[in-house]
Amino acid sequence: MSATFAQALIEERGNQRLGLEEKMVLEECRRRGIPTTLFTAKRIQRRQLPLTREVFVCGDMDAMHGAMKQLGIEVREPHDYPECLAPWFHRRVWRSTLGGLEARVRNELGGEPVFAKPAGRQKIFTGRVFTSWEDLYEVASISRQEPLWCSEVVAWQAEFRVYVIGTGILSVDRYAGEAGVALDLAAVQTALEVYRASAQAPAAYGIDFGVLSSGETALVEANDGYALGAYQIDAAKYTDLLFARWRELLDAARTP
Repeated sequence: MSATFAQALIEERGNQRLGLEEKMVLEECRRRGIPTTLFTAKRIQRRQLPLTREVFVCGDMDAMHGAMKQLGIEVREPHDYPECLAPWFHRRVWRSTLGGLEARVRNELGGEPVFAKPAGRQKIFTGRVFTSWEDLYEVASISRQEPLWCSEVVAWQAEFRVYVIGTGILSVDRYAGEAGVALDLAAVQTALEVYRASAQAPAAYGIDFGVLSSGETALVEANDGYALGAYQIDAAKYTDLLFARWRELLDAARTP
């Protein structure tokens, strides 16, 4: 049975404007008869909300982290590339810093472009391919100590988000690439089982896979399930996923 809550607190952007995900969850909670209350980011920051173990919270990353801190839930650094899933990378992936990337770029990368994105909780720039020193202009104001994920550049035919509770797939949503390209779902299912067996996987999450130009199904990145973008997944399944992850986080909280 999926997790349930006595009340749902859902973030609004002001004047009761909701993001897509929040609107989906609001409508689904109302359909289930769960009382709902809208809140703004300021109310989370000021600790003005009645957060308990029976209250579900839905909002963007900053709002969720504010709620987690108030509840004594550890806010961990994201791990986009779990080591146990290395067989599904199909490219070299490594940790670096913006300073390390800059040194590599200014050394002309050895002729090879690099994809890089922030590795911390704050996504202070959008992941992109760096091919020359001119690409550094967009990150000129960022600390050179900023941790990064770097990877070899590969060609994706299509990319998909796989929504998961446990090892069960709720939805597979294409968000980029060619419509006629299909994932190897057997490979994806095996990866989910390995991830779960490693004890690194959340109870519910989204994980992005793509199909390379070689035809191989490869991991794009893993995503936690407490503040997760929705593509084509329906509201009921999406809400079940968020409920399952929030219940797991509450169960691990340091406060009663």
